[in-house]
This record gives sequence, C-alpha cells and structure tokens, in this order.
Amino acid sequence: MKRRVVITGMGAVTPIGNTLDEFWNGIKEEKVGIGAITKFDTEDYKVKIAAEVKDFNVKERLDNKAARRMEVFSQYAVAASREAFAMAGLDMEKEDPYRVGVIIGSGIGGLSSMEKEHEKIITKGPKRVSPMLIPLMISNMAAGNVAIDLGCKGKCTDVVTACATGSNSIGDALRAIQYGDADVMLAGGTESSITPVAVAGFTNLTALSSESDPLRASLPFDEARGGFVIGEGAGVVVLEELEHAKKRGAKILAELAGYGSTCDAFHITSPAEDGSGAAKAMELAMEEAGVKPEEVDYINAHGTGTHHNDLFETRAVRRAFGESADHLKMSSTKSMIGHLLGAAGAVELIVCVKSIEEGYIHPTVGTTNPGEGCDLDYVINGAVEQEVNVVISNSLGFGGHNASLLVKKYEE
Repeated sequence: MKRRVVITGMGAVTPIGNTLDEFWNGIKEEKVGIGAITKFDTEDYKVKIAAEVKDFNVKERLDNKAARRMEVFSQYAVAASREAFAMAGLDMEKEDPYRVGVIIGSGIGGLSSMEKEHEKIITKGPKRVSPMLIPLMISNMAAGNVAIDLGCKGKCTDVVTACATGSNSIGDALRAIQYGDADVMLAGGTESSITPVAVAGFTNLTALSSESDPLRASLPFDEARGGFVIGEGAGVVVLEELEHAKKRGAKILAELAGYGSTCDAFHITSPAEDGSGAAKAMELAMEEAGVKPEEVDYINAHGTGTHHNDLFETRAVRRAFGESADHLKMSSTKSMIGHLLGAAGAVELIVCVKSIEEGYIHPTVGTTNPGEGCDLDYVINGAVEQEVNVVISNSLGFGGHNASLLVKKYEE
C-alpha cells in the first residue's frame, strides 16, 4: 500500500515577493514582476526585459560565509527551504535525519559563474579560474546546500528536466515517501539564469518575448502572445507522510495525491501537436488520486506565452478532460512572474495549495483575447472566488518532458 503524502510547509523567492506571504499577496494584487534587465548591459540584445528577483538581501536570509560559497540559485533554494522548514514546524533533533531528504532541481544551474570564469580563461588564462567554479556551477548543489544547511541526511538528489524540473522533483519526492524511502522530503526547484548567454540563446531560439512593455510581455493564451519572459526564483515544499505529520501535530495544508510523468518523444523544443503526452500525464495524476475529470476545479497551466506551447497544452486539456474541460478554470501564473524555468513548477504548485486554502483562483493577468484554438476558460475577467478542492499543476519542458501534480483539500 502506498502511503499518503501531505504538504506541511512552503517557501518561495519570486519576482513579486521574497517570502511566501509576499509572493501570495503579490498574486492577489495581480502584481507583474517583469521589468528591465539589470543584471547585465542589454544594449546589443533584442530582449531587454525579464522577471528578476528584487531586493533579495542574502545577509538577512543566509549565513554570510556559507552564502559566499553558493551561486545565486543555491542561495534562493536555501532561503525558500528554510522558510518551508520553519512553516512545517520541523525539529531535526526530534527526527531521524536519515529519514529526511531533499530533491531540489535546477534546469540550468550556475550559468553566471560559468560565464564569469570562462571570461577569465579568455582574458587572463586558465590558472585564474576560481577553484570554487565547479561547486558553484553544478545544478545538484542547490539540494546539497539545503541538506547541509538543515541537516537532512536522507535521500538527496536533483532532477533536471528543463522547465518541468520543479514538478518532477516534487513528484520524485512524493514517490520516495509513498514507498518508504523517507518520511519527510524538501522538494522543489530553483533558478537564476538571467545571464547574457541564456538570454541570447533563448532569444535566438525565438522563445522569448521581445515586447518592451512589461505589462504586455507575458500574455499566455492571448492572440498577441509572442514568447515567454525569462524569470528567476525558487519554490520549495515540505512533503510528509500523513501519519508522521499527524503524530507531531503538524498543520496539514493539502494532500499531494497524484503525479503523472511522460515524454512526448516528438521534438526537442515543441510539445506534441495533439497534446497526447501532456494529456497522459494529467490522466495518470487523476488515476493515481482516484479523481474523475469532472472533480477537478482548476488547472494551473504551464502557460508560457509561446504560440505552440499554449495551443498544444489547450489541446492536451481537451484530450484529457473531454466535455469536463468546458467547466474548468485554467490560468497561468507566468502572466505575473514570467517563466522561472526549473523553479516554475514548484512555485506554481504553491499557488495551487494557496488556491485550495483560500478559495481563490488568480486570473491570467494581461490576457484579454485568447488566440485561435485557445478555447478554454483562462480566467481573463478577474480573479474567481469559489470553493477549490482539486487542482492540477502542469509543467512541460524542452526535451518533451511532461509532469502533472494533483493536489487536493486534505480530508481524514
């Protein structure tokens, strides 16, 4: 028998707030965290905007000596993990540390350090490269730093599946608890890759929006959509085996009841045109949770604002839900915070949990006129307040990776 898994803590660092409360208040205020890139000179760049994390004071959030040995993506992960850990009320002195694990991934890792040190090779020679480059750069260091910071000695891995990284990390952590590898897992994603190479690469792939108006740049499902806005941040949740959570009197926020993971095996950047892979991921999540399509209240869409992604995700929902698709609410958090790449799925799952807690479904901000073939209810006329019991969060990554997480209101 698979063990039931609940969510008992959450932490977030985002372009509209550097704590969970700040982030959620930003969501309810429909705040758009997109603006001019400040991390490098964009004079020669077609794309000049991004969704940067703002006013993150690392000295207030982390030990200064430890932070100096972390790339920014790891700093975000540790800050979000500390917040989630505190919210869950965990005390490692009362836990078996080998039963507490970490799966936090990053789609790109420490690209900034790589660029900086490569420049040193070109200008000063290889002997000037920092001995800390590799520990700063490699993507597993977010999970490693979190484990060190909090004393988690159990399963510690990271998942790298591009834009599905955060969701796949949470899904793998779910499995670790369900099948007895751990009792508690910190899981999620983190990213900080608003760098010259990343922006140039995504731009030349024609994936990024070149819109100069921050309020018109990220328009998921809209006829005027022209690509995604690169963002940064971290999202971490504490997953816990139900009886373990109850025994210590933890506040249960929601139950993570289903997970589906598939591959399109179609194209390295485009989702399958018929939406079959993403549809199957949603179907698997519903099947595991014992939920029928008509019972799902809301889908937090991958919804990047690229033409193909939004159209094919819409087709996927119609394929998975049939007639029930017409009764769903579906919106994209990326309309406010841009695309956090490897962190996106984790931050968006946090939105799903808050939607259940507060009976609040945020709109797809800025979207007013859904494009051809985008024929679902994208919540474009303002937020919806209603009872929310069952939610699916979708993440679709380059390489054909599809991940769907199903979270529902906790019941005994």
